[in-house]
Amino acid sequence: MTENTPLLEVKNLNKQFPLRKGMSHRKNQAITAIDDVSFAVYEGKTIGLVGESGCGKTTTGKCILSVYPPTSGSIVYRGMNLLDLDGKRRGECRRKIQMIFQDPYGSLDPRQSVYSIIKEVYAEDGERHRKNEINEKVEELLETVGLPKEISDRYPHEMSGGQRQRIGIARALACDPELIVCDEPVSALDVSIQAQIINLFIDLQKAKNLTYVFIAHDIAVVRHIADTIAIMYMGRIMETMNADDIYVNPLHPYTKALLSAIPVVDFYEEKKRKRIAIEGEVPSAIDRPSGCPFHTRCDRATSACKESVARMAEVGPGHFVACHNV
Repeated sequence: MTENTPLLEVKNLNKQFPLRKGMSHRKNQAITAIDDVSFAVYEGKTIGLVGESGCGKTTTGKCILSVYPPTSGSIVYRGMNLLDLDGKRRGECRRKIQMIFQDPYGSLDPRQSVYSIIKEVYAEDGERHRKNEINEKVEELLETVGLPKEISDRYPHEMSGGQRQRIGIARALACDPELIVCDEPVSALDVSIQAQIINLFIDLQKAKNLTYVFIAHDIAVVRHIADTIAIMYMGRIMETMNADDIYVNPLHPYTKALLSAIPVVDFYEEKKRKRIAIEGEVPSAIDRPSGCPFHTRCDRATSACKESVARMAEVGPGHFVACHNV
């Protein structure tokens, strides 16, 4: 790999889930969860996937991890299309691509101690480890994520949400990953704990040169950790830009509406701000509207928006937007 080669490149990714049950569902009907998604992330960098619930963020992450087989498109990791690899080679790559889940309690086995949760990672890596070696590795990982070694004998229900999420991070780090898909890893935590976990992610990235695909619905959270932000709506990427530019030059109407919903601490600034209300409901994923998926809720929609999907166009360095009116 060269400096100009992405560690991960997703190209024209599509994922549909067929509907086979129910008398009202027509034959060959399907839900489109991801619609022609493309992005790249470079080694040691972070891309943030942002959007409201149901926009396809988590499905994208699970396709990267081969949890869901894509309907079409490619997922290129270190120059290799993961979809073309055989079982053994794909398994080797999957160990280097890990996931941290939204629910830190649901992602941990309540019957296992912290030590057992992390130990099983080493038991499945195909190498022989002495007990003393595993003990040292577990203690080292706990220290890395900011937990005392004494916690190794405790069970998930005996720990706080923040501690459980740190265990999830330690488990992912035990695989010595290069790429981590973070699926809303702080949304279930208290605000004060969110900041601690975000800072932990940043410190780990610097120390281990990790690459993140950071999934979230809160732009304010993603901005602190991401280098690039991609805004998703109904399975499509609407706008991609550098994280530093998102408050300075948002162009897509959906991006502007999301930003206007973020509260401002300053009372007088908040009074002066103009809120952009998104009218209507998100269209059905089964019966998707023609053209731009956002045109049914956009106050700037034209006939072109209803008839065709705007192509992603570069409007500035690292800034791409899919909108007929930009």
